[in-house]
Amino acid sequence: MDVDLFSRLVATPGISGREERIRSVVRAELEPMVDEVTVDRLGSVTGVRRDGGPRVMLAAHMDSIGFLVKHIDDDGFLRISPVGGFDARTLVAQRVLVCGRRDLVGLLSPATKPVHILSEEERKKPPRIEDLFVDVMLPADEVKQLVAVGDPVVLHREPVVTERAVTAPYLDDRLGVYVLLSALRAASRAGAEVYAAVSVQEEVGLRGARVSAYGLDPDLGIALDITLATDTPGTDPNERIATAGSGAAIGVMDSSSISDPRLVDAFKRIATEEGIAHQLEILPRGGTDAGAIQMARAGVPVITISVPVRYVHTANEMALIPDIDATVALVARFIERVGELELTW
Repeated sequence: MDVDLFSRLVATPGISGREERIRSVVRAELEPMVDEVTVDRLGSVTGVRRDGGPRVMLAAHMDSIGFLVKHIDDDGFLRISPVGGFDARTLVAQRVLVCGRRDLVGLLSPATKPVHILSEEERKKPPRIEDLFVDVMLPADEVKQLVAVGDPVVLHREPVVTERAVTAPYLDDRLGVYVLLSALRAASRAGAEVYAAVSVQEEVGLRGARVSAYGLDPDLGIALDITLATDTPGTDPNERIATAGSGAAIGVMDSSSISDPRLVDAFKRIATEEGIAHQLEILPRGGTDAGAIQMARAGVPVITISVPVRYVHTANEMALIPDIDATVALVARFIERVGELELTW
């Protein structure tokens, strides 16, 4: 695993609609591997490798969930509005980075009394995102000089890489971006005209991929994302979506798209023939860029290939390195072999 690339991807801020910093990282990585790099009007980055064959769109989204500053009170505390979906239970006492005139570390806390003096009735109330505030540990006048309404706020935690696993905020979907970049680098040849699209605003409605797919008009679309590894305590085995340690997840269906069965069969066949660990997954709620690509122009056959991740949309998203490596290998082999696949009805 390329730890340096992974760490830069997960540590660079870029919430939906404010992807400028992560876009610079992605563009710099793409340029040496492709013939041309373009940025569309919404800010999605696409690198093109013109090796002939079908027009294959690989899509991973660079945006993450986060917050925008919506109010600064007279004491310098920040109120925030969510961008994307959070579980409020996981946010109490987290650290955030406020991307104002300079980056400020902030403390996320609910607007309640300390637990020591809460009544029994008050203790029963579940946390709500609208009750959270950010303390950037500065005097109010300095806060108002450095922070403005609309500034992005992101979860702030250093990535950890062990021999077996990685954990950090925003594996969704910086792992997908990592897979895309690593697979392009690993593919010894391309049996297609490959469009590597790193999209914006996926977390708020698959917006970037919709625009990119319309412009690119691909023959095939492959979304590279993460999926829920629900192999932890509290989930019944019959409700499992994917299992950490079982390899790349080949998506059959989610709430935004049904994968083309020809592509499902092709990925299964390649994984089996190449000895790549893999599993099939159905995601009952949640979607990927495949849902937007599928509906572009006259329609596009699509599939989602994912890395299983535990604790999604928290500060401690976690994936196993063998699963990441398996996903990179599967996508790289597909890039090499797509020209030989029979994908007619």
